[in-house]
Amino acid sequence: QVQLVESGGGSVQAGRSLRLSCAASGFIQSAWCMGWFRQAPGKEREAVATIDRDIEEPASYADSAKGRITISRDINTNSLYLQINSLKHEDTGMYFCARSSWTCDLRNPSAFDVWGQGTQVTVSL
Repeated sequence: QVQLVESGGGSVQAGRSLRLSCAASGFIQSAWCMGWFRQAPGKEREAVATIDRDIEEPASYADSAKGRITISRDINTNSLYLQINSLKHEDTGMYFCARSSWTCDLRNPSAFDVWGQGTQVTVSL
């Protein structure tokens, strides 16, 4: 059974860091394009970062994520990670990891068809 399970969210103060994890099962996540998405309260879900199966391709980041957020993967644990530094209040939201069935372009979130249940991040001022 293909499954994604996120963890690592929580309530933190602005300026701190968090590392979100996404454990994949039923498939090898490094063989797929994977991504992290965020849904803030009252807003649509948006892409944060994607990482392609081709290790030669650099990861892609939303403009709001560049410089503070890093997506990575661990082949040994079959997991995907999202490191968020210098947290801001606007980082608050539910974070989802997902697998893409075709493109790794974060401008095409419809390509991502396997989703986890999400982990909540709340950043207080």
